[in-house]
Amino acid sequence: MLIHSAKVQVPGTSANLGPGFDCLGLALSVHNILVLERGESQPPEPMIAQAADAFFRKTGVLPFPFQWSISGEVPRSRGLGSSVTVRLGLLQALNEIAGLPLTPDAVFRLCACLEGHPDNAAPAAFGGFTVARGNGAVTRFEVDPALKIVLLIPDFETETSSARKVMPPHLSIADAVHSLGNACAITAAFATKNYAGLRGAFSDKIHQPYRTQLIPFLPKVLAAAEEAGALGGFLSGSGSTIAAVTLERPGAVAQAMAAASGLSSATTKITTVDNLGVKTLEIHN
Repeated sequence: MLIHSAKVQVPGTSANLGPGFDCLGLALSVHNILVLERGESQPPEPMIAQAADAFFRKTGVLPFPFQWSISGEVPRSRGLGSSVTVRLGLLQALNEIAGLPLTPDAVFRLCACLEGHPDNAAPAAFGGFTVARGNGAVTRFEVDPALKIVLLIPDFETETSSARKVMPPHLSIADAVHSLGNACAITAAFATKNYAGLRGAFSDKIHQPYRTQLIPFLPKVLAAAEEAGALGGFLSGSGSTIAAVTLERPGAVAQAMAAASGLSSATTKITTVDNLGVKTLEIHN
């Protein structure tokens, strides 16, 4: 049976969660939808061409021409996993059309390899809260919908490559231990669903202090979120979005974050965690 097209839904993500640099991630209930159809190829885009080439080489499937489109709620270069929605969405759709030569874990690993780090790929693939290691191992926990994720989304982009350049080449042991302890506390809180344990655990000394030069209002927004009732907050991925988690008064938290940013054109969004991850919505013969 020849499959002609596939429609795939991929959640946006929030990675790092402060101290869990390149390891921790959340899948968010905001999504992009990628549609892929066999047919005459579009002009190649580097990200698409690279992902497709990796898929065909990995599977041994004879390459076929295709067209694709993507739409949805995940903005580009805002620290919400937009590149993963493209890469994972494409890999998932190609896998469906090719007859599922790859397992879900293999699709994730290929996506993580293309991304260069697994912190966004893991939650997008499997949903929930994830701990991902460089060897491809992922530990996943479902998240209660009572926990709200409040997003402050500025109107400017932050490229991951630029955000990595401002980080120092070396860290002190004290700074590493500080973030390591907090990353462990975050993991324990999600594993036990004792979300009160998240309070005070998002402090980081690996990347956020240095990325403040790109997003100078970050400390004020985080402080305002906590004062309004949030358990804590963090730079989402490499930014520019700032996220806060709360069990109460998400509207008040969103208002406080927006006011503290001083940005007239920033938007806020209150969402929850997507516990499903990537899923195929439709396939057509």
